[in-house]
Amino acid sequence: MSNGRDDAAPGTPLLDVRDLRVEFPSKRGTVRAVNGTSFTIERGETLAIVGESGSGKSVTSLAINGLLPRGAQVQGSIRFAGTDLAAASERERQRFRGTHVAMVFQDPQSSLNPVLRIEEQVAETIHAHEHVSRADARRRVIDLLGKVGMPRPEEVARAFPHQLSGGMRQRVMLAIAMALNPELLIADEPTTALDATIQAQILELLLALTADHRTATLLITHDMGVVARTSQRVAVMYAGYLVESAPTRQLFSAPRHPYTVGLLGSTPRLDRPIEDLRPIPGSPPDPTRELVGCPFAPRCARRLPVCDTVMPPLAPVAGAGPADPVHLVACHNPVPVASASAA
Repeated sequence: MSNGRDDAAPGTPLLDVRDLRVEFPSKRGTVRAVNGTSFTIERGETLAIVGESGSGKSVTSLAINGLLPRGAQVQGSIRFAGTDLAAASERERQRFRGTHVAMVFQDPQSSLNPVLRIEEQVAETIHAHEHVSRADARRRVIDLLGKVGMPRPEEVARAFPHQLSGGMRQRVMLAIAMALNPELLIADEPTTALDATIQAQILELLLALTADHRTATLLITHDMGVVARTSQRVAVMYAGYLVESAPTRQLFSAPRHPYTVGLLGSTPRLDRPIEDLRPIPGSPPDPTRELVGCPFAPRCARRLPVCDTVMPPLAPVAGAGPADPVHLVACHNPVPVASASAA
């Protein structure tokens, strides 16, 4: 397996996911978690994948890092700097994790080992990929804990996870993820379990760390406020499908898919009274049922007859002028720009 840093052709995206499909067998039938998702991430870029719970966001991130449970059926292409991760063996994947792709999960309490000191857990990542002495590893651990804003990092290194607050545990997870300067950081709802003040601190830290190392970031979240502050591009998922993709400012100012408009309309804003929140009616479809047509059609006010029979492709959407090559929408009847801007 190539190292991913040197073998990619010029102009190759850091991450190129093509027609990713993930299914899980269950007693109720096959769960279709991801249904043909495609996207790219450039070096140093932050892409946010957003959507309701069950939309396929986290499953997509786990598929990229090879962390899906046994029995999951994966199809499609996952290429990292030209290297095909989907075709890699588990041993090759293990060598790739940490050095090239790292991951931060939403619950640091369950991700950290309760019986090991923080120093041992951060050093474990270093020892797994590099031949360094215990003294050198300890120095790097202390340095990493300092870089993620830990007060008295020497004391924190000797602590156990239960002795730290939720925000401090998440900083430890960031230290572990950044220990080997990965090229891609996958952050799966990294601030969900934290209060608002600590959320802001962790997000600022995440942005600073990735900017310093020019690390690309795949941010998985349902929080549109987080998306607005952190990402360059947004990909919107619904029922395992990618339904809209655009630069962040463009998507917030002129969302074109009715589902995206619904997400933004149900997001609290300081400039809008709480009474103006508009929840999306209905529920996502059952993932064990094979879908025909657009999965959002039963909840959509812009539904057309064709929506019930044909799944629209993700394609450049036309505005007042020619189609926009960077704004992609999977919709037979996209929201007009004027209406979208008003949302």
